Amino acid sequence: MEKFAATVIVLALALVALPGKAVAATSLENLQVAFNGESNAHARYLAFADKANQEGYGEVASLFRAAAKAEEVHAANHAVVIKKLGGTPEAKIETPVVGSTKENLEAAIKGETYGRDTMYPEFLKQARAEGNRDALQTFNYAKTAEAEHAKLYSKTLNDLPKLKGSKSKDYFVCTVCGYTTAQMDFSKCPSCFTHKDKYEKVS
Repeated sequence: MEKFAATVIVLALALVALPGKAVAATSLENLQVAFNGESNAHARYLAFADKANQEGYGEVASLFRAAAKAEEVHAANHAVVIKKLGGTPEAKIETPVVGSTKENLEAAIKGETYGRDTMYPEFLKQARAEGNRDALQTFNYAKTAEAEHAKLYSKTLNDLPKLKGSKSKDYFVCTVCGYTTAQMDFSKCPSCFTHKDKYEKVS
């Protein structure tokens, strides 16, 4: 169990970046790191959703699927900027390591927190130094969504005992920036200010 927990922590850090890969020399390199991380997070969250369903946590599975959609949006946004800078988006998809739903939520929280507090702030700093507005935008979109994911995962982890046997739940994901919410109580996205019509329901 200790070995598995250690592996989960390492993978959590890799949800959006490689451990130890703080800031590269250029925003293009940072974008490649982020694209790889978001692509892997997408695959990992889908695997976590399957596990949650197997364990009878339908609502948790819905959240993982919604987050997976958001990571897909982030990866697509990063890819656009990579191509604009003359690069080719590349991702090495690893086989997800899946634990219990509780362990998977803990791993997801660590990964999203790392993206919110460490990786994306550093990448944003580099993009500002270069005056790269496109990189700034895609990194900001991802950072804002990661912060919201961390909140949703933390609340779900706290509520987990009550969610056993739960059915699927509707979440909504902005197809422009990846912002994820369970409450569509606004007319424009809180992150990118796009009209809420751009949101996609994920259950």
